[in-house]
Amino acid sequence: MPATFEEIEERVEVKAASTRIEVIPAVFESQEEKVEVKAASIRLEPVAARYEQIEEEVEIRPSEVKLEEVPAEYETVTEQIQVAPATTKWVRRKGDKNCLSANPEDCMVWCLVEVPAEYETVTKTVLKTPPTTKETVIPAEYKTVKKTVMVEGPTTKEIEVPAEYVTIKKTIMVKPPETRVIELPAEYKTIKRRLMTAPAQTKVVEVPSEFKTVTNRRLVTPGGYSDWREVLCQNKIDEVKIQEIQTALRRKGYDPGPSDNIFGTKTKTALIQFQKDNGLPVGQLDFGTLKALGVSY
Repeated sequence: MPATFEEIEERVEVKAASTRIEVIPAVFESQEEKVEVKAASIRLEPVAARYEQIEEEVEIRPSEVKLEEVPAEYETVTEQIQVAPATTKWVRRKGDKNCLSANPEDCMVWCLVEVPAEYETVTKTVLKTPPTTKETVIPAEYKTVKKTVMVEGPTTKEIEVPAEYVTIKKTIMVKPPETRVIELPAEYKTIKRRLMTAPAQTKVVEVPSEFKTVTNRRLVTPGGYSDWREVLCQNKIDEVKIQEIQTALRRKGYDPGPSDNIFGTKTKTALIQFQKDNGLPVGQLDFGTLKALGVSY
């Protein structure tokens, strides 16, 4: 429902109250004053330095460094070089020893096995000590000479010069300028404005639900299927990996039992339930299950 309004008269301010400032000028008079025309100062008189002769050793030839070459040294060593790189091959073997299937064939998996690289031993001559240089120091040569040195530096003597003054007349302010504040009243006028007497409202109208009949298809008996899945090999199921799986199951809301790093009955039960709830193959640690748990493989 729309709001209701009415017009009222109201007195509003059209010009705010203010103040006017009037300036009262300052008052001045003339006075005599003694002022300094030349400041006191200090005159400096120089005092000459004093010298004497001394004996001193001076360098006539600087020290030198003579470089001698030292040849390099070599040695014979043996090392292994790779003649065939490491490879991998697929081998069918029994997978998880904790496999839950009654058929042994269901527990057989293909594992990727590493084939080590092949190496060959070779002999070669290598640098043992690189060529270097040996330094021989030749000392400097000196001789005694006489020279004049300053034993007392030049100085200055201070002589005070008194200040000079003169009497002058100047105008000074005996009363500073002032300001007077005059208040000006505010100005008002009457205006008409529209006020809301009743706010807008909302009315709730119930609209009945609408229904229709639909046909849904429901699974009565699940069908069986077989499929090849990549699973985690037995040599990679260690205590660290089991702890990661138990932590991931607990994070997903399943109870794998205590975090004991053992793939026990509670951990297996929780894993199977997780696989069933998420439509995953049941009974193996396949890559799809590990990915769904967020565990690396």
